[in-house]
Amino acid sequence: MGGGEVQTLRVSSAEFPDRDRVEAFREIFGRAIMKIELEPFVDSPLDVEMTLRAIPGLGIASGRISATSNSHTTAMIDNDDPVLVVVTQGSGAVTQEGREATIENGQGVLTTNGSSGVFVGHMASYVHNFRFDRAMLASQLVDIDAALIRCIPKDNPALRLLMRYAGVLNDDVALTTPELRRAVTVHVHDLAALVLGATRDAAEVAKLRGVRAARLHAIKEEIIGNLSRRNLTADAIAASHGISPSYVRKLFDGDGTTFTDFVLGQRLAQAYRMLSDPRFVDRKISAIAFEAGFGDLSYFNNAFRRRFGMTPSDVREAARRRS
Repeated sequence: MGGGEVQTLRVSSAEFPDRDRVEAFREIFGRAIMKIELEPFVDSPLDVEMTLRAIPGLGIASGRISATSNSHTTAMIDNDDPVLVVVTQGSGAVTQEGREATIENGQGVLTTNGSSGVFVGHMASYVHNFRFDRAMLASQLVDIDAALIRCIPKDNPALRLLMRYAGVLNDDVALTTPELRRAVTVHVHDLAALVLGATRDAAEVAKLRGVRAARLHAIKEEIIGNLSRRNLTADAIAASHGISPSYVRKLFDGDGTTFTDFVLGQRLAQAYRMLSDPRFVDRKISAIAFEAGFGDLSYFNNAFRRRFGMTPSDVREAARRRS
């Protein structure tokens, strides 16, 4: 993680030749990167597609892995960072420090890089491995060692928030500066502490910091994915997230904007992207406005001109000239 930059690595077993795929992948990905001895099941060809993203103090490895046995041996131990393993689809069993836990379909378990252990994937599974800074996480927990190898249920509210917030590591804008990357690391540790058993003080801090950030991120994602909805109101969003409309508004106030302004900005941005895209030059401006969530064309035109200093027709004409 030198220089505090975002590091990304995508690995695929399909990139290796068939005849030496297992051994080459085992050496390069398993031993060198993940510090595991990877052994595919006899009746399950090796099939791995993983993306690893890392910022200072935090790493996430996510993707698909075929049925395998993965051993973290004593010889491979070079740190004692805790790793939260979440199986979003499939099932697996973890054995470490004399304990065993089986997890499946949304459940999780905390492991440690500081001890040998085995993870057996019973079938092709989708997994997410969160690697934390031990000192940071331990300072927020009642007892980090007691939290190891304990099945975390999929209906754990903090785990659901953590899984949704984890997507922020794929948002380059949210990770632009060292300060933003540090904030994401802190927020993820806050959520993990709530998942694993935070101290009373840490829980209070997490509710005001990590939980707020995660809820705001989830709400923004829902808004962006549903701009065409006519009932995209604070009341409707609050109901879908099980929180109050006033709390939704407070989240946006803390972000330096309002719910209404954020929705409007996203709708205008989507309309601008479509109007400036040569692929949509034949689509009517009214249709684009409607698709972006505007029911009143006059209001759309006025808001668009105020935001961008030009009319929708101006943007459309520029797109035509480029096509």
